[in-house]
Amino acid sequence: MKKVTLYTDGACSGNPGRGGWGAVLLYGEHRRELSGGERETTNNRMELTAVIEGLKALKVACEVDIYSDSAYTVNAFLEGWVAGWERTGWKKADNKPVLNADLWQALLALTRMHRVRFHKVKGHADNELNNRCDALARGAIPKED
Repeated sequence: MKKVTLYTDGACSGNPGRGGWGAVLLYGEHRRELSGGERETTNNRMELTAVIEGLKALKVACEVDIYSDSAYTVNAFLEGWVAGWERTGWKKADNKPVLNADLWQALLALTRMHRVRFHKVKGHADNELNNRCDALARGAIPKED
C-alpha cells in the first residue's frame, strides 16, 4: 500500500464569509499542491474540505498520514466523535444536528477507502508544510466582487 503524507489547512475572511482551503500531498519524491475557495462558508468547513479534497485526489487506496492544525477536524477522529455522530444519526449529545454533517459524512467515507492516521500540528508555527497550506488557503479565498 502506498504511503502518502497529506498536510491541510483552511482559512476564512469573516466567519462565516469568503473562505479557502489548501492541501499538500507528498508521495516519495512527488509533491502536489491543491487549493480552492468558496464565497460563503466557515473556517471549519474549509478545514474539512481541505482534507476531503486531498483524499479525493488519491487514485488508489493508500496509507495516509494527515497533518492538520484544526483541532475540530483531528479530534473528531481521535476522540471518536465521528463514530458517535454516525451511530446517533448525526445528532450531538444535546440531540441537535451535527454542524457540517454533509462534510463529515463525505470525509468518513473517504477515510474508509484508505488507512488514515490524523496528526495535530501547531498552527502558524515553524512547520513549513502547514505554513504552505495556510498560504494556499489564504490565496484561494475568492476576492470581493
